[in-house]
Amino acid sequence: MASKSLISVALLSLVMLILALGSNAGGIAIYWVQNGNEGTLEETCASGNYKFVNMAFLSSFGNGQKPMLNLAGHCDPYSNGCTKFSSEIKSCQAKGIKVILSIGGGAGGYTLASSADAKQLATYLWNNFLGGQSSSRPLGDAVLDGIDFDIEGGTSQHWDELAGYLSGYSKRGKKVYLTAAPQCPFPDAWIGNALKTGLFDYVWVQFYNNPPCQFTPGNVSSLEDAWKQWTSAIPATKIFLGLPAAPQAAGSGFIPASDLTSDVLPGIKGSAKYGGVMLWSKYYDDLTKYSSSIKNAV
Repeated sequence: MASKSLISVALLSLVMLILALGSNAGGIAIYWVQNGNEGTLEETCASGNYKFVNMAFLSSFGNGQKPMLNLAGHCDPYSNGCTKFSSEIKSCQAKGIKVILSIGGGAGGYTLASSADAKQLATYLWNNFLGGQSSSRPLGDAVLDGIDFDIEGGTSQHWDELAGYLSGYSKRGKKVYLTAAPQCPFPDAWIGNALKTGLFDYVWVQFYNNPPCQFTPGNVSSLEDAWKQWTSAIPATKIFLGLPAAPQAAGSGFIPASDLTSDVLPGIKGSAKYGGVMLWSKYYDDLTKYSSSIKNAV
């Protein structure tokens, strides 16, 4: 009898542990490399605060342009100076952190002119950043975990095809994660169609610089309504609440940590698609220690 009761207690403890993990399984995604004063990639991952790091950005591509990285003050891609990050990427991945290349951004010169353009870019990304082979891999031989679509200009066409081509490479062994950073007005003007494909794993919606669907003191309902729309309409594995890590990181939409933990997170964590919080960016997070102050609540 004693052994049966011990087994029962052990099983109950295991179930409670699984439930506890499941109920608060959110993580923090961070955008890194748009400021040379934000520390190294390795330091970012060593902080223990982040589950995803988006290296930003591949800011030029498409319509005949040579794809080009812009990693701010961290390295010079023109002199092959960004290959030094290969060992740091591997160090992050060894800690279980997914490192993703973000394409696009708010200031890049990029577009997809055709289906052929989308296929060509997918091939380039596979060979130069993912599991393929190239003699000119900008970040060295490290194999990134996926591609992030931070599309804020250019065109609204062919992103669904790019997602399809990239997703096809997952069949070659290591999964290619697809993530996206749409604006919170639904549907997103640039990649709304692509997000309908169901090919995206993680979608970190930008709930800032968009007053109709972002938090304002005393009003959580606009954000919650938009959150419900995103989580019910987009067939992604997890949806993240995208926020600025400091008031100066965005024009509007900053949520003080105390408001986030007491007023906002309790209203959205009940969703089965809740994945956590995305922050822009590492530089601003260093200034405010925002991720440290919200981590336990996320």
